[in-house]
This record gives sequence, structure tokens and C-alpha cells, in this order.
Amino acid sequence: MPGGLVAIVGRPNVGKSTLFNRIVGGRIAIVEDKPGVTRDRLYALASWNGRGFRIIDTGGLDFGGSDAIVKSIRAQVELALEEADAVIFLVDGISGITPADEEIAGRLRRAGKPVVLAVNKLDNPNRMIAQYEFFRLGLGDPFPISAEHGLGIGDLLDAVVRRLPPEDTGEPDHDAIRVAVIGRPNVGKSSLVNRLLGEERVLVSEIPGTTRDAVDTLFEREGHSFILIDTAGLRKRGRVWEDTEKYSVLRALRAIDRSDVCLLVIDGKQGIAEQDKRVAGYAVDAGRAVAVVVNKWDLVEKDDKTAVRMTEEIRQEFAFMTWAPVVFVSAKTGQRVGRILDLVVQIAEQHAMRMPTATVNRVVEDAVQRVPPPSDKGRRLRLYYASQVGVKPPTFVFFVNDPELMHFSYIRYLENQLRSAFGFEGTPLRLLIRQRKSGARPPR
Repeated sequence: MPGGLVAIVGRPNVGKSTLFNRIVGGRIAIVEDKPGVTRDRLYALASWNGRGFRIIDTGGLDFGGSDAIVKSIRAQVELALEEADAVIFLVDGISGITPADEEIAGRLRRAGKPVVLAVNKLDNPNRMIAQYEFFRLGLGDPFPISAEHGLGIGDLLDAVVRRLPPEDTGEPDHDAIRVAVIGRPNVGKSSLVNRLLGEERVLVSEIPGTTRDAVDTLFEREGHSFILIDTAGLRKRGRVWEDTEKYSVLRALRAIDRSDVCLLVIDGKQGIAEQDKRVAGYAVDAGRAVAVVVNKWDLVEKDDKTAVRMTEEIRQEFAFMTWAPVVFVSAKTGQRVGRILDLVVQIAEQHAMRMPTATVNRVVEDAVQRVPPPSDKGRRLRLYYASQVGVKPPTFVFFVNDPELMHFSYIRYLENQLRSAFGFEGTPLRLLIRQRKSGARPPR
């Protein structure tokens, strides 16, 4: 789980998106030299000196404006501040302190969140003296930076990381399996949660986006403990309008991060949408076990091949997770819902399964004998040994003579061989390729 949430706030056109991109390490936010370009919160994973965190880019705060867009931006920033563990308050070192800066500083002091004050656009040594003016904001020492040129970013991030809460060790409070119910709005997630629980614990409505926050429910069934996390529907960015729904997207992503198993709920009547694949991709990137739950199956006109065709379509559309099991249910009638928790237990065990090094190497040796490693310009890849180094998801390291010779198709072949030998149903695998150090011997 990312170790905290950082929000970048400030008035329009001070360089928030540029700083966001600099910290994340890629051009994710739209950057344009005019106010108001960033209208939605953007969020991404980042890390500094081994410490992971999530960072949010926000629209510019303009307390003097009254039009609908300005009000929406203001609401978004307020919501980001409510969720954030620490805040980077970005100001413009060229323009100096403005009334908007003073008002934002006042709101930050009232919010009581840890704040790091960053003075941007100080890429010229002659401008450095401008930072001292910002002591008047009463938010501590300002950090002079240039987001565009990357100056001072290290010192800034050192200060940010110091203000984050202690990092999650990854150890659960108890042995319960954490299950996140994810998917687009109005596919029946809350209805499914209620059917699983056997009681009305979560508000159910036909209105998309009813569930605003992630709701955790602890329960037991047949000797197994579960924490069921119902999340707000994840919706395509261009179609997300309501402030509270945008806030719920962030909550849903955090729920995925702290889960063991994700139940991706799709609408059996409407079929697969592009956003279903986006949601699934996030869960896979986060290393979570996944099962596909096709809901509303009672509303589908069927013949004896309907489920087979739907399964084939799922395998094609979700080609990046052909290992995910599929179950067809109706939350409304209860049809086959009882199978879901049995499936959750099964894939959670696969997600946490660890294989002995000797066993892994026997499988790898057999795989190499059947299909020799590829060669490039006369140089052949040599696999020396492999070892499982982690779980949730199962993670394997392959030690080779030259990692650059390892083609992605051969990695996929090795993954298929591991799955064929050990199962690993419902869980992604991580395969890491490392160069063997001279004289190193494989572990026994």
C-alpha cells in the first residue's frame, strides 16, 4: 500500500501540474501556460528514497471567482485536502505573495494538515532572495524550487516524506481476507455486497454513484474471516462530473491498494465496456488477485452456449489477465452468489502461495529444455537459477547472464510454465530478471 497521500495545492498558474509531472516522473498532467487548465484532480503513484506515496494534482484555487467551473475546482481542492496526509502549497516566486496566496494559507492553517511551502520558478540564483517574502504566510520555511528544471525537488521531497504518517508494513490487523468489490457505476456492486452479507449493510440504489466512500464490513463464513470493501463505481474521467463522485474514485483506488482480492463486477446485460478494462488494469498493476463477476445474469437471454461465448469474450477483452476466474451471478436473485466466497478463499491462497526454490528450479530447467532461451546476434540467453522472493502477488527472480537478452515472449513462456506447474489461479505473477553476479551460487 502506498505510504500516504500528498496533495499539491495553490492558486492558478503557479506550476502545480509541472511539479506533479516532475515528482511522478512522466508527463501525466496537462500543462499549459494559462490559468484553469487542470480542472480534475489527477493522482498517481510516486516514490522518494524508497518511500512510496500517492500524489494528487489539483485545479488552481480562486476564491474570488463565482462561476461554475471555479466553484467546481474549489470543491475538488477542498476534497483533496480532506483526504490528504500532507500538502505541498505551491506559490510563484516571480509574482510574490498575492491575496489568493494569503487566503489559501489561512485555509491550510485551519485544516491542520502538515504543509510544505514550495516557492516555484526560482531557477535563477538572482531570484533566490524572493523566497524570504513567503515567511509572512506563517507556514514555516519555504523551499525554493524550479519544477520546470528540477531544481530543489530533492529537498522538497525529503520534507514531504518526513511529514507523512508511518508507512504501512503490509501486515493485516488479523487474518481476514480483504476483498474489494470494484467496477463501473450501476453494475450492482452494493447489491452483491448485501447478498453476500445476507443483510442490508450497504445502501442500494439504481442511481449510479450512490456509494460515495469505501465501506468495510468484517464477517465470517465457514471458518474464514473476510473484510468486504464496497467501493464507488469507477467512471471514465471525461464522464465524471459530480464532485463527490470524483472523490469516491480516489477512495476506490485506495481500497484496491489495501485489498487482497478484487471482485471485478461487470454488467452481464450491457456487456464489457472500456472502463471495465481500465479498472481491471489498475487492480492487476497493484498486484491484487482478481475474479471477474458477471452480474445481472438473470436478465440475459441465454442458450446453452451463452456463458461459453461470454467467457471467451472476457478472455479476449481482458487478455492481460486470462488467469482470472469468471463466475456468472445474479445479485438480485442470489443465483450462484454462494460460489463467490469459496472462489475468494481459493484465489487468496494462490495469491499468498510460496514454492520452494528447488521446486521452482526443476520447473524452470524443464521449461528451458523444452524451449531453449532466445539468442541475439550470436549471444544466447543463459538462465542460471530462479527463486520465489515474495507473495501477494507471487514474485520470482530469474538470474541470467544478460537481462537484455530476455525477450518479453520468453518471459511470458516462463510465466505460463509456472502456472502450468503450480496453478496460481486468480493472481498476477511478477517475474524479475537480474544479472547474476560473478561467483554467485544458487540457493538450496
